[in-house]
Amino acid sequence: MLKGIPSILSPELLATLMAMGHGDQLVIADGNFPSASLARRLLRADGHDIPALLKAILCFFPLDTFQPKAVTLMAVVPGDTSRTDICEEYRRIIKCKDPSFGDFELVERFAFYKRARSAYAILATGEQALYANIILTKGIVKPEFLEGV
Repeated sequence: MLKGIPSILSPELLATLMAMGHGDQLVIADGNFPSASLARRLLRADGHDIPALLKAILCFFPLDTFQPKAVTLMAVVPGDTSRTDICEEYRRIIKCKDPSFGDFELVERFAFYKRARSAYAILATGEQALYANIILTKGIVKPEFLEGV
């Protein structure tokens, strides 16, 4: 163990976050997402929900500020009324970590799958909420964040 690192973040996930570069994307997938069949790199966080993982990841993961929407959600399939309100929870978490956050990009289900195929990694979770999948685009760590380290 190390000081200050949330225990929910596995060594494999931390190594992946470190290896990612500016513009790379991380999919955090719910339990229904076809993670294994789509992933170039598959990470597992079984038994954990996405909000808890998102809070921990955003302690270290800068969002891309060079594009208008660095966070992507899967849009609800038209006519499906089963979506939970998890996106509002995501908004609160992200705003807490990054007050300059604007809004989400919503992407149709199959377009989301296509984007997930080209993501740097997919983190498969135990999240049970439907349409809870989220893509984070990594930004840069600005020099002022490193001052005093």
